[in-house]
Amino acid sequence: MNPIDILKAVSNESRFQILQWLKEPYEHFKPHEGVDMNEIGVCVSQITDKLNMTQSTASQYLTILQRAGLITTKRIGKFTYYQRDEEAIAEFTRYMMSDM
Repeated sequence: MNPIDILKAVSNESRFQILQWLKEPYEHFKPHEGVDMNEIGVCVSQITDKLNMTQSTASQYLTILQRAGLITTKRIGKFTYYQRDEEAIAEFTRYMMSDM
């Protein structure tokens, strides 16, 4: 875990919003082809639509979050799904609450 990378990743409002949406996927997204969003994640196309931006920009944002260790991906067929890495987020939270 690199706290600087995480802070940079969440310093963008849209990237921060993605993390918030992924925390409660059923509140923010419609199910995708019967996929359990809590187990598998949210399809990139759903995130792109909700952000109301191009897929390339949304993909860049998701890549930044993934490289920071905040989200994970799963590829099923032609679809890529994203979900929060709750363990990594908890580790970062503990770090920020420590005496640093």
